[in-house]
Amino acid sequence: MYYALFFLMPFAAFLYASVGHGGASSYLMILALLGFAPEEIRPTALILNMMVSMVAYLNYRKAGVFPMQLFLSLILFSIPAAYLGGTILLDATVYKKVLGVLLIFPVLKFGGVFPISKDEQVERKWWMAPVLGILIGFVSGMIGIGGGIILTPIILMLGWAGVKETAALSALFIFLNSVAGFVGAATYEITVSQELWVLIPLTVLGGALGAYLGAKRFSVKVLKYMLAAVLLFASVKLILS
Repeated sequence: MYYALFFLMPFAAFLYASVGHGGASSYLMILALLGFAPEEIRPTALILNMMVSMVAYLNYRKAGVFPMQLFLSLILFSIPAAYLGGTILLDATVYKKVLGVLLIFPVLKFGGVFPISKDEQVERKWWMAPVLGILIGFVSGMIGIGGGIILTPIILMLGWAGVKETAALSALFIFLNSVAGFVGAATYEITVSQELWVLIPLTVLGGALGAYLGAKRFSVKVLKYMLAAVLLFASVKLILS
């Protein structure tokens, strides 16, 4: 089963990076199903998340306008929350199941069941983004993800940014949250086996290819359907975890 990682991890990185995500939720699932120890899973997922999300950001940053004001309103509050969450060891089983159920709605929305308006649906008050950043950052650091699977559908449903702008914002958000979560998790002993280190270059390569195709080759319509596929995968995984 170990050799399955050489396909599963790069493929997960490809799919997630194509929509500006780092893929931590997928890495967590794959490593857990293949029997890796819990103390290896979270740091490994965060390391991969940092690398893949940065590659995704660099590709999407060149492809569209970056919503800097919105990003700063989120990340300045999310980073300390992600660090704090990373210092906490908590059983996240119930949370994952609830999140998996909640993700079904954006899957239906991005899959075309409900139209996505290009206009702002909810006026952005000054306090909304900071509160959103704190909540997503804390939960992300605690579980070992970057928060993209939560942030992306919320921004798009609220109409605060377009698809590719949201992908770029989410990728950098994921990178910085993953760094903060990793530093927080480092308060405990971090173990990454030699076998997992070998997978890192292949996984990053898969992410680089996905980010390039997502930012340069795929149309926005295709990107929406790919995002729906990613969220559906994450939803099923979280419900069954």
